[in-house]
Amino acid sequence: MLFPTLDFALFFVVVFALVWATGRHNEARKAILVVASYVFYMQWDWRFAGLLAGSSVMNWAAGLLIARADDMGRKKLILGIAVALNLAVLGFFKYYDFFIGSFNDMMADFGLERELPFMDIVLPVGISFFTFHGLSYIIDVKRGVIQARRSVLDLLLYISFFPQLVAGPIVRASHFLPQLDEAPSARNLPAAFAVLLILIGLFKKVVVADFLSTHLVEPAFFDPTVLGPVDLAFGVYGFAIQIWCDFSAYSDIAIGVAALLGYRFPLNFDRPYRSASLQEFWRRWHISLSTWLRDYLYVPLGGNRHGQVATMRNLMITMLLGGIWHGAAWTFVIWGLLHGTALVVERLFTARPAERPQPLVLKALAVIATFHFVCLTWIFFRAESLEAALTYIGAFANGEPVVLLTPYLAALVGAMLAVQFLPGGMTERVARPLAALPVWLLGLLAGAGIAVIDALGPEGIAPFIYFQF
Repeated sequence: MLFPTLDFALFFVVVFALVWATGRHNEARKAILVVASYVFYMQWDWRFAGLLAGSSVMNWAAGLLIARADDMGRKKLILGIAVALNLAVLGFFKYYDFFIGSFNDMMADFGLERELPFMDIVLPVGISFFTFHGLSYIIDVKRGVIQARRSVLDLLLYISFFPQLVAGPIVRASHFLPQLDEAPSARNLPAAFAVLLILIGLFKKVVVADFLSTHLVEPAFFDPTVLGPVDLAFGVYGFAIQIWCDFSAYSDIAIGVAALLGYRFPLNFDRPYRSASLQEFWRRWHISLSTWLRDYLYVPLGGNRHGQVATMRNLMITMLLGGIWHGAAWTFVIWGLLHGTALVVERLFTARPAERPQPLVLKALAVIATFHFVCLTWIFFRAESLEAALTYIGAFANGEPVVLLTPYLAALVGAMLAVQFLPGGMTERVARPLAALPVWLLGLLAGAGIAVIDALGPEGIAPFIYFQF
């Protein structure tokens, strides 16, 4: 069930009506949302509903055991077992066939022909996201950031809440669970902001991301050897815009849908291609993942507290695992290593003590350089294999004329890059006058906006890119 479809619209209308009909009956509201979330999840594959429920119950029980443990040693032991179980499930479904294939290839290189069997495991949609939600909960319970929840209903809802279930954002337990203590009030509903955010997300996904994918990115990556450097460059630029529009669109819609149900999600993207360094890029791109990796991996490894060599090691480990998190392929390993290496180089050569305003020309050059490095790494992220990525890069030496790029495609890419430099908080500013409109008029405008987006978009809706992670 994809967000930009009639099926989801009808589903959400029913859930919205049922949830707000409960009034101040908070337990009933939570139960309805849990049932709705499982119905939503089972539209992909009903068999994995048990896996989702098992993950939720296991982390709920682990949280209670950690809270009741009477010494730190036992708390650490319980946490270690729970973390291992979470990662074992994630590793089995997501990485088993990858490691078996890599092991078999290595054995073949040594002349050993006996192979370990593949299992052709079906990857449960959203498994990386709901695993990270579970880890967030038990780690924060152990750290004392939050108290363990007595009600299993709270954990079932936190981990399965349908707006963020399959592609994020990764919402911390410490951010979401306190919102479940009382039923939200309809009086404080940010309806105009939520509707505007959903419309922006629909536009980015339907009108921009899917169009660029069909008319520019897929043809460029299908056979780069027949294209010249201009087409290849815009193929990568197009993917940079596509993946930003696609993923930030999902986040926008998720945040808007959650807001209409009375819950707040954190910002997940903040104009990432205006970044003048990779450090800044990761403060603006997939913020919920980058901060998760920082707080639950980089900092526990030691962060930057134990000298330059340890800091570089921790950066490399964090980015490598961040790459592997995205998928079981060597292309993602290379993607993570490239970002980790570049972050290390930045840390070594960027002068931090001065902290003086950067001249405009130098900042512009830094933005251009950062964007093109990110685009280079996107080639590995998008390519089907390491060989395909290297073929794409090597094809830049071709002397073929422009055959793929059109003025409209170039203008669309340029317009989406220009959007990166709009002031922050534009959605909130536009939403303020809309908040004064009557509900019926706001609904009419929303319906008109959806009709326009549907008319501008192509036939059919492609799945969101991050569903595969």
